[in-house]
Amino acid sequence: MPHTSPTPYTPPPAPSPHTVGWDVHPEPLAPDSAPLPEYGTGSLADLLPTLAAGMGVPGTTGAIAELTPADRNCVFLIDGLGWEQLKAHPEEAPFMASLMAASRGGTGRPITTGYPATTATSLASVGTGLPPGAHGLPGYTVRNPDTGELMNQLRWQPWTRPDTWQPHPTVFQLAHRAGVHAAQVSSPAFANTPLTKVALSGGAFHGRLSGEERMDLAAAQLAAADRSLVYTYYAEVDGAGHRFGVDSDTWRGQLMYVDRLVQRLAEQLPPRSALYVTADHGMIDVPFDDDHRIDFDHDWELSAGVALLGGEGRARHVYAVPGAGADVLTCWREVLGEQFWVASRDEAIDAGWFGPRIEDRVYHRIGDVVAAARDDVLVIASEREPKESAMVGNHGSLTPAEQLVPLLEVRS
Repeated sequence: MPHTSPTPYTPPPAPSPHTVGWDVHPEPLAPDSAPLPEYGTGSLADLLPTLAAGMGVPGTTGAIAELTPADRNCVFLIDGLGWEQLKAHPEEAPFMASLMAASRGGTGRPITTGYPATTATSLASVGTGLPPGAHGLPGYTVRNPDTGELMNQLRWQPWTRPDTWQPHPTVFQLAHRAGVHAAQVSSPAFANTPLTKVALSGGAFHGRLSGEERMDLAAAQLAAADRSLVYTYYAEVDGAGHRFGVDSDTWRGQLMYVDRLVQRLAEQLPPRSALYVTADHGMIDVPFDDDHRIDFDHDWELSAGVALLGGEGRARHVYAVPGAGADVLTCWREVLGEQFWVASRDEAIDAGWFGPRIEDRVYHRIGDVVAAARDDVLVIASEREPKESAMVGNHGSLTPAEQLVPLLEVRS
């Protein structure tokens, strides 16, 4: 499929004030004006291939030039902890804050997630080392072209054969085949999920309930061989943000706790190790009013001609009834175009939102219309998505608050 090469991430332009009047017709945001993830040089998809290449794993490439090889590598992914949120809370996370200046190999810079900035997409990017257009999980919910149904790629509902949906090997599998000790340390609940299978399988899975147990076991797994690749994960920063917001006491408490976990793991690193702390996305709080939460289920303009509404509030995939794609694009652009980057499927692909290439099996999973929020707004669906529509903290789009994630480094 056609595409353009990605360019380095730059923040989106600030909203421009305009005068409302009969003679004023504000132009909608152009799809190619959206800031792109740093695919190929500094995105989540580039992290594990870079680490594996430094250990001599065939089929991997060192894409993040700032990182120095290590014999033992551990990635600790904190769900929902964006760079901007961490930067804003140094008192709650003193250990991680002390590492920010040396982030990304001493540059003091973050990396980007990829689009959309959501867990299923990002975990697949991390584990496969591929951008969304290649691994094929391009959103929270997307249409399955074979069945016409919406598929939730986080919960894997309705069930779909994992090896068909995402056929590429993971970096862990490549590392294991090359004789590297590969291990994942996470909640036991994730041991056999389809998302784990398509994104993170390879080597051994070790389930541990408490964060402290995970840190201790991750350190032990790093020390288990001369060459090790270990992944560990913590989810509740994201959970607190969704339920209570990223400026709530609950969220701050989770940040304080996970900061202690990072320090606990860092203090146990065996020799010749590198620990990288990163995240799958950032998050923003969105006010509960009609100006900030546009309800698709009660908006006849947005719903006209739409067969399925996919994605999530800040990163929508819109699937039109046959023959209505152009009208749906026009309507969404007229209604939302000052607050969202609204693109046709091909415009989003050409602009590079999903990466430098789109595999044929992925093309029709992407919406006929794709809408990414620039402002602090959501397109909710109060009836068909009641739980998601009630969340305080949200993510998914191309803004710095959602796209930028840390790549904190500790070496022994």
